[in-house]
Amino acid sequence: MTSPNDRNNDGGVPVPTTPAGASSTAPAEYPPASPAGRGMFGNQGTGDVSGYGGLVRQRKPIEEATRPYGSYFDEVRDALEEAYPAFGDAIEKVVVDRGELTLHVRPERIAEVCQVMRDDLSLRFELLSSVSGVDYLGADARRLHVVYQLTSMTYRRQVRLEAAVSVEEPHLPSVTAVYPTADWQERETYDMFGIVFDGHPNLTRILMPDDWEGHPQRKDYPLGGIPVEYKGAEIPPPDRRRSYQ
Repeated sequence: MTSPNDRNNDGGVPVPTTPAGASSTAPAEYPPASPAGRGMFGNQGTGDVSGYGGLVRQRKPIEEATRPYGSYFDEVRDALEEAYPAFGDAIEKVVVDRGELTLHVRPERIAEVCQVMRDDLSLRFELLSSVSGVDYLGADARRLHVVYQLTSMTYRRQVRLEAAVSVEEPHLPSVTAVYPTADWQERETYDMFGIVFDGHPNLTRILMPDDWEGHPQRKDYPLGGIPVEYKGAEIPPPDRRRSYQ
């Protein structure tokens, strides 16, 4: 980083200077668990030059949708309720938001619901296009959510399933026996969030080294890392670039 005033007399070439707020000895910091929706990188007023240090996100509560839902959503719900006798116990709530249908499923029932969604002739959600994780740190006691995007190629429809688990008990059944495409997707979710998919044929890390500690996409994961060499220059890990505390 250079300053307009930091120039020598040989052609006005900028002289590198240490940026304000930088600390070469800044330790890896764990972002605060609360409040999760305030600030950036746990910043408390120094070091953050992004302009978002005072950001406060207003969280909209997730509320059960009331019928009629609109679009094909009522038809999908009715078909699932008819085909799956345990619907009342398995489905925690139905949410319609931004033109999308989300069925919140009890974790232990997720594989059963996927089986019905795939096989019932009125549903025919043949494709599981993605499995991903979300960490709602500070907003939900069961902060680790798994999101399943289902697509019906027969009826040209999309539905989202969502199951929530706690950090203390991050287990739910694997759906690889129903949707083989979930194999690597569940491995990535396990690697990044530490969510354990019971019954997965080979639940091992897929992005990080096998001996890596922790799960990098959890919101309480430290900012520290390892330096990276790029075109002859060494780029320091995040906790060494600027003091985020």
